[in-house]
Amino acid sequence: MIDTHSHVNFNAFKDDALAVMQRALDKGIAVINVGSQISTSRRAVEIAEMYPKVYAAVGLHPIQLQDMEVVEEGISFVTRAEEFKYEIYRELAGKDRVVAIGETGLDYFHINEKSDKEEAIAKQKKVFKEHIDLANEFKLPMIVHTRGDKQSPDQAYYDILSELKRTKPKFGGVMHCYGGPVELIPEFVSLGMYISFNGILSFDKTGRNEQTLLNTPEDRILAETDCPYLTPEPYRGKRNEPAYVEFVIQKMADVKSRSFEDMDQITTRNAERLFKIAT
Repeated sequence: MIDTHSHVNFNAFKDDALAVMQRALDKGIAVINVGSQISTSRRAVEIAEMYPKVYAAVGLHPIQLQDMEVVEEGISFVTRAEEFKYEIYRELAGKDRVVAIGETGLDYFHINEKSDKEEAIAKQKKVFKEHIDLANEFKLPMIVHTRGDKQSPDQAYYDILSELKRTKPKFGGVMHCYGGPVELIPEFVSLGMYISFNGILSFDKTGRNEQTLLNTPEDRILAETDCPYLTPEPYRGKRNEPAYVEFVIQKMADVKSRSFEDMDQITTRNAERLFKIAT
């Protein structure tokens, strides 16, 4: 098994990160820790250098481009605006354990209400392009975050697709925690992108996530936790961790009427192909 998107490098694990990582490794789960700013990107690299089956991704999350308070179910933190300093991330991207650039992308849901929305989006797009340039320079795939606002939840997906077409990542990537229109999946796939699924699949009552899974080619699906967030059943309400990726894989197997072993093999093989790793 492999958790292709975790954040054991976040403060939620400041007291027990290594114990959490060991629980996953003891279950045979490889892990990709994903950075969201300079500090967490560095921490992801530090943790990856400690274990043979742990890897890192480095990048600046779009919500880290502004000062704001983020409050949602199970989430509460304050961001401090950072600039994307290409040379600093370039140094991190060259580390041996770094297998992807991100997470980066567009987030229209979290934009400071006091800011000019058009300017904020334009800045997100500029920084996203710089991440693509960095990924292409180091021949690495992208980890792409996308989230629309409440009024037009799908618009960010159309916009990110346009940006990917305009500045195509040469080594593909993954649409992390994909929640966009099913009809766009073939277009993302044609650009070398994979589609990842997490705990939302286990508690989504709309059926949208299941339809997304059923409409994604099997050679393009990945499993993730996005821990400490989006904890799958049966641990909903508790802090998420990489060890719980098995429940995501089991739910994927149930939806597709496949065995757990089949789905594990499919998602692991896909991750190994995209990130060029051996688990």
